[in-house]
Amino acid sequence: MKANPKDVFSGTYYIDGDVACAYGAAAAGCKFLAGYPITPSTEAAEAFAKLAPQIGAMFIQMEDELGSIVAVLGASWAGKKSMTITSGPGFSLMMEGIGFGAALETPFVIINIQRGGPSTGVPTRTGQADMMQARWGSHGDYEIIALSPDSPQESFEFTIKAFNLAERYRVPVMLMSDECVGHMTEKVVIPSASEIEVEPRRFYHGPKDQYLPFKPDRDLVPPMVKAGEGYRLHLTGLVHDENGYPLLDCDIDEVNQKSTTRRLVDKIRANADKIIEIKEDSLDDAEVVVVSYGITSRVALKGIEQAREYGIKVGSLRLVTVWPFPEKRITELAHKIKGFVVPEINYGQIVFEVERCSHGKANVVLVPHGGAGVHNPDDIFEAIKQVAKNKEKYEGVVEYRTSLERLIFG
Repeated sequence: MKANPKDVFSGTYYIDGDVACAYGAAAAGCKFLAGYPITPSTEAAEAFAKLAPQIGAMFIQMEDELGSIVAVLGASWAGKKSMTITSGPGFSLMMEGIGFGAALETPFVIINIQRGGPSTGVPTRTGQADMMQARWGSHGDYEIIALSPDSPQESFEFTIKAFNLAERYRVPVMLMSDECVGHMTEKVVIPSASEIEVEPRRFYHGPKDQYLPFKPDRDLVPPMVKAGEGYRLHLTGLVHDENGYPLLDCDIDEVNQKSTTRRLVDKIRANADKIIEIKEDSLDDAEVVVVSYGITSRVALKGIEQAREYGIKVGSLRLVTVWPFPEKRITELAHKIKGFVVPEINYGQIVFEVERCSHGKANVVLVPHGGAGVHNPDDIFEAIKQVAKNKEKYEGVVEYRTSLERLIFG
């Protein structure tokens, strides 16, 4: 009998964020990884491959990312906690499979160590430009959950959290990391088994002839079974009912009545308050709030410190859960402050969610960065000053252009 991996690996390590993700997956009970090598995520897959024999898990290097995502779906329906690890181009290739997994309510985890793009982009340098793709990359109506770590320690912890959320809500969960966090080496403390909360697979235990694969239990989430154990399963990407049967010959009213698609959305939206996690600092009397995630949240700390020393009342809101988005909290803050500053390693993605949820009550300033590196904290500081001093209401999102960009682009 295999030893419990959480006990085998408990201790203090000096590892990077990629490797920490592998240890987090082992601690969460992941038993299957399918992937294809792609920088800057390869170290995570390599680390899990080394751990796999010790924890009774399996790693398969597939022929490409298309094969990887469907192998993960198959392993999950065979009863195993499963994941894949990739970066931007591979993430794009997986989108159809992600939509298929969402339609089948398949729990699995995708770790995306983001790099600069588009296309092949900057293969081994950082980026945060896959954030909207994570939410909207596949077609049709569905919901996912996405988390964003800012350290190797959180890479370990959030990987466990991702598996727990995947199992709890029968949904694909994405860990949206970035090259800086993935390749950053810091101390990582792995607790003992008794200190780690691991969500078990919610299995159906009733009569086999009464099982319906998409009939919800509590929290709008159906229990699962293992394929091949005598249960009748019909799994299709077509719009289907609780049996899994396609609704092809039904009229419109019957499709709307019987389709499980509405529940794909509702099971996440109805539980959003339970899912969403944010980290706040100095928001009680803030006039300006910096909204950030991933490595940018760490870079922003210096800019926030400079602004406070300058005398500006500025607070920080860090997105731990990016999707579902913390709409209620952003709206609440928008009624109290002058404006938001949103630094991102892209040319504007999450900033438009902040603007949407502000409802015109607060100014919103984007501090963009094209990737391959991180922000200069001075630019974040200058953007904070701009928002604090401004007395006019902006129309839409205003972009703070750095001195270097002004020099290059005018």
